[in-house]
Amino acid sequence: MKGIILAGGSGSRLHPLTVAVNKHLLPVGEKPMVTHCVEKLTESGIEDILIVTNPEYVSNFSSLLKSGESYGCDISYKVQEKPAGIAHALGLCEKYVGNDRCTVLLGDNMFQDSITDDVRNFEEDCKLFMKFVPDGHRYGVGVFDDEKGLQEILEKPKGVTKAYACVGIYMYNSSVFDVIKEVKPSYRGELEITSVNNIILHSDKKSSYRFLDGWWTDAGTMPSYKYANKLASGED
Repeated sequence: MKGIILAGGSGSRLHPLTVAVNKHLLPVGEKPMVTHCVEKLTESGIEDILIVTNPEYVSNFSSLLKSGESYGCDISYKVQEKPAGIAHALGLCEKYVGNDRCTVLLGDNMFQDSITDDVRNFEEDCKLFMKFVPDGHRYGVGVFDDEKGLQEILEKPKGVTKAYACVGIYMYNSSVFDVIKEVKPSYRGELEITSVNNIILHSDKKSSYRFLDGWWTDAGTMPSYKYANKLASGED
């Protein structure tokens, strides 16, 4: 199993904190945000990790994480030349993953649960992770059938409050890269990970999902960044 941390983007929703610093290098609790993701992957047994980020920040990540030796893993770096979406960033990792499987974390997703058992037991084409949220309009949210389970992901549906969000933890086998090649750019001109997941859900590929028990938050807006710091510090 390979580990991938997607740490690109401009971080515009966290200005002015991110004017000169990639948001994934900002502190959450007592350590940089990205190291939370590295530790989640390594504690699950993953020893090979790829960081995907903007060209101007590669040296910053490598200065912090170096080769990964101090974290018990091998860390490599990949440049995403332009912000073309999460699925585009994942597509850049095809050669790195090869015929292996991968666990993909969005670098601003902070969560409490261990994914060790999920990594060890993953045999499907795709596994998604869900968390109940009060502001579903901010996320891709799951549509469930009482008998068939997860049927579809709706991307940031207007007016939706309480819902199960599809959080930034994804597990795929190598077939995901063929799926990415089927995806068309969204109205934002980006390749959306929700589109990838929906193609898989609507196909005959094997997929599963898990509801997270512990706390979870993204840290991509000022309120959620402050909340992530509270959670990581054990204040909530």
